Amino acid sequence: MFTLTSGAFAKGESIPDLFTCEGDDVSPALAWSGEPAGTQSFALIMDDPDAPTGTWNHWLLWDIPAGHHSLPQHYPATGSVQSGTNDFGKTAYGGPCPPKRHGAHRYFFRLYALDTPVLGVSEGAERPALEQAMKRHTLGVAEYMGQFKRI
Repeated sequence: MFTLTSGAFAKGESIPDLFTCEGDDVSPALAWSGEPAGTQSFALIMDDPDAPTGTWNHWLLWDIPAGHHSLPQHYPATGSVQSGTNDFGKTAYGGPCPPKRHGAHRYFFRLYALDTPVLGVSEGAERPALEQAMKRHTLGVAEYMGQFKRI
């Protein structure tokens, strides 16, 4: 079974301030296992479907080598991993930052197991380009969700 986990917060529970705009805005550590046979790379999308303007993209990574099974806390997108432009206009992690008094938002981390080592998506691409490239290559998806609200 393909699973994604984080030691930073329990699945479905509150994301600590450290990983949000209320804190240091650093990415949480993530780990995974049980990817499908034939996996040659991974891609990661973190989003907030509860944003008032529609789904808000917080983090886009791809071409994560198949030999990797974790991302450390405060992961810098460098080396062979490609990063996309999130809805903050950054090619890096952008933590939860919902409008104040908007209630709890859900933040989904989805890890895609892919059957190709390189997607051929340009550095800085946005989510539609990433999703289009993954369409023919996705073998499986693992998901982890946390919540956050600002008072």
